[in-house]
Amino acid sequence: MEGGGAKDGSAAAAQTRGSGDDGSHKPLAPCCLKAKVAAAESEAKCHATVVSGWFTEPRSHSGKINKVQYFNNPMWPGEAHSLKVENILYQGKSPYQEILVFESSTYGNVLVLDGIVQLTEKDECAYQEMVTHLPLCSIPFPKSVLVVGGGDGGVLREIARHASVETIEICEIDQLVIDVCKDFFPQLSIGFKDPRVQLHVGDAVDFLRNAPEGKYDAIIVDSSDPIGPAQELVEKPFFQTIARALKPGGVLCNQAESMWLHTHLIQDMLSICRETFKGAVHYAWTSVPTYPSGVIGFLLCAKEGPAVNFLSPVNPIEKLEGAMEAGREIRFYNSEVHRAAFVLPTFVRRELESHNTCAEKDKSETKSVAKPMKMKIMPNSAILTAS
Repeated sequence: MEGGGAKDGSAAAAQTRGSGDDGSHKPLAPCCLKAKVAAAESEAKCHATVVSGWFTEPRSHSGKINKVQYFNNPMWPGEAHSLKVENILYQGKSPYQEILVFESSTYGNVLVLDGIVQLTEKDECAYQEMVTHLPLCSIPFPKSVLVVGGGDGGVLREIARHASVETIEICEIDQLVIDVCKDFFPQLSIGFKDPRVQLHVGDAVDFLRNAPEGKYDAIIVDSSDPIGPAQELVEKPFFQTIARALKPGGVLCNQAESMWLHTHLIQDMLSICRETFKGAVHYAWTSVPTYPSGVIGFLLCAKEGPAVNFLSPVNPIEKLEGAMEAGREIRFYNSEVHRAAFVLPTFVRRELESHNTCAEKDKSETKSVAKPMKMKIMPNSAILTAS
């Protein structure tokens, strides 16, 4: 998947837009465009987005050709990552996207939406646990949580570990994704069985516009990559609706792309969120082998109100009764990994700090230019001074 972490079709039904408040068109960077995928080989019984050339034809000792299928993720130009296909388990199409589930030889079952790997049984824990516990372990006793997207149920499974949570709402646009995951990923969809879960099938943008102000302690955006209709989910109006729906001191965790591939997107998102949320805003990251570049990032934002320190968990998972084993043993997240997630490589820190400095300078210069000069006439003098 492009940028990794693109999740289950929570995208609003909008066309590609720019990031300006006026909705003006802004060209996407080359790395944010979907690669055109060659037609699959006609003989191959595999998903239509499998790229011709990623099939091999090993010959047996008798000289007979044995077709071996590979699924290639086409979402980042100049690179390729393939998974060997053992069996195609499901192929279908919803009103929103193509859905594929296949059994791989090394990562277990794999969920693919519109040709983009969403999750695998082997490494889903890294994404699901981090996107959930980074925000929820940073605030004391979260009670009301909203998930945007997340139709596989994995984030719900992780939220359920927090006994303080009283209501878990999820807004997912694609019912078919939910149904397919219940059939082929029961270890994730178990999250829907928690009695605290309230499912809303529909558009996340509309849902948040109509949400009561100050309702949620935490919102987790487990959404598609910012391509096409999903671009609305990384623009300022969407973040404003999230901030409005959060309580003072409430927190957001938003899927935030790969630091190796998309620093320009991360810079834009950080700038928007610092203007919008007023509280602490940080970028964190984790390792997910089947996402492009092997990493995925998270944007952590706190709404103005009681101070939030994301860098060190105030609500450590190890001290929550039963949380480490609830439903399934935690495999990836712990308090040490939480702290380490905010330690950025030097090149990332440099690029993000440089962008922030430039943004602050531009803002300062704009204010300076716009500020009217106050003219003073000094006593007994014809000299004018400006301040």
